[in-house]
Amino acid sequence: MLGIMRKYKQSVVIKIVFSIIVLSFVGTIFLIWGKGEEGLDSSGYAVKVNGEKIPYDEYLKNYEQAKSSIQQIYGQPVTPELEKLLNLRKSTLDNMISRVLIRQEAKKMGIKVSNDELVAAIDKMPYFQKDGVFDKNIYQQLLKTNHLTPSAFENGIREDLMISKAGKSVADKVTLTDQDLLLYFRKTNDKIDLQYVSYSPAEVRSSVTATDQELTSYLQQHEKEFKTREEIKLDYILLSPAKLLPTLTVNDAEIQEYYQKNIDRYQGNGGILPFAQVKDQAKSDALTFKAAKQSYETVAIALNKNLEKNDLAATARMLDVPVNETGLFTLQTPPAALAGESDLIQKAFATKQGELGGPVETAKGVYLFKVTARNPSVVSPLAKVRTEVEKRVLDQKSFELARKKAEEALQKMRNGQFSAALQTTGSFSYASEGKIPQIGTSKEAMEAAIQLTTAAPVAAVPFNINGRWYAIRLKQRIEADNAGFLTEKEKIRATLLPKKQQEAQEAWLKGLRDKAKIVINPALKTD
Repeated sequence: MLGIMRKYKQSVVIKIVFSIIVLSFVGTIFLIWGKGEEGLDSSGYAVKVNGEKIPYDEYLKNYEQAKSSIQQIYGQPVTPELEKLLNLRKSTLDNMISRVLIRQEAKKMGIKVSNDELVAAIDKMPYFQKDGVFDKNIYQQLLKTNHLTPSAFENGIREDLMISKAGKSVADKVTLTDQDLLLYFRKTNDKIDLQYVSYSPAEVRSSVTATDQELTSYLQQHEKEFKTREEIKLDYILLSPAKLLPTLTVNDAEIQEYYQKNIDRYQGNGGILPFAQVKDQAKSDALTFKAAKQSYETVAIALNKNLEKNDLAATARMLDVPVNETGLFTLQTPPAALAGESDLIQKAFATKQGELGGPVETAKGVYLFKVTARNPSVVSPLAKVRTEVEKRVLDQKSFELARKKAEEALQKMRNGQFSAALQTTGSFSYASEGKIPQIGTSKEAMEAAIQLTTAAPVAAVPFNINGRWYAIRLKQRIEADNAGFLTEKEKIRATLLPKKQQEAQEAWLKGLRDKAKIVINPALKTD
């Protein structure tokens, strides 16, 4: 059984099954569930959904499991940058809220899951099968290994099935008429030819100017973008565990205890390696651990003795280490000697000038520091940033003037008054990626263009594509032969129906959220 768990240890799917977690976004919640902080403690709530509390520890567990699963997908640790890109905290909370909302609505709809349906769903899960057949022993062992009782696991699966049924009930109500199918056929098979005129901000740049009042107003509205970065200067000391290592020893009992507490570190191809085989490595690891612990305790004691006087030099003498100095630096550009020490840098910027800070433990050792100088962040005066502010204002005004000219061109097209020469795209068909010949790629413009008719040939608004504003109108539409529709009709239905069903589910869930009372704990960090 241990071999089975090792085999699937890194499997994303098994983590989803055993942790009952949704990693995806609202648009795929039905699909996934159909398939089967400071200021907060574990007893608090993360969010209330129509009065029902989602405990903070449950949110935290789901967040950590989502993070772990994404790490498996990417094959590397989830960096802060990747986590921010995926908006992981918010998406985790959103999924949990959506799950509660759908479950609450499913109960109102009278949706239930029978015992037979529950058993059938679990029987089909490959993780509990041997030779393609459900094995009760494997089922019980896997649940036990993952610290789940059958009752808790089965309740989770029952809830999954209820959510899946609710989503399916919404999807099943979606229908497509022959007219819907014909419109889609026309959209994807007709050919159109467009006429257009375009305006570039660069082409109208000479027509715009900026007054001092406009520059000042822009700077006031964008102060954060023109603030200097806060700078600090540090004195710091570092006690490395390597300094204490030669003075320390560990006995057999300590080595054995370390091995037992960290047994997962000593695995071979066949499983956990016996103590006798890894004793030397465990001894080295135990000494390293003891040195790190001793380093922290030694620094903490020295700090306590010198804290009242904020005397870093006296602390350094006690520890027999030198005091190092930095020049002024920003949070984003730490000195080379402290590169990678993000915990230290973050804490230093949060510490008042003249106070001792620390201890801060990193891979290099244990730091104490003092902020000896600080230059606060301030808004640069206009005189200093005038060139950049003026460029932004002129760029903005040029952009708006180009858009205005495109809007005026559209109005003249509608009134039959546009006399300037128009360019043409040539004949083309609908492309889902939005590529329009001679113009560029814009899904928004493509969707609008394909719906233009001889009765309403002019687009409602101009489109910004690759930095230019385009005013477009229909020159010609060549309709596809209706005979082709009869051949393609059912294929269109098979293509269109899943999309319409998903849209219906998303709209339904959005409606649940819009009318729900959702209270997120103010102490919860979701960004």
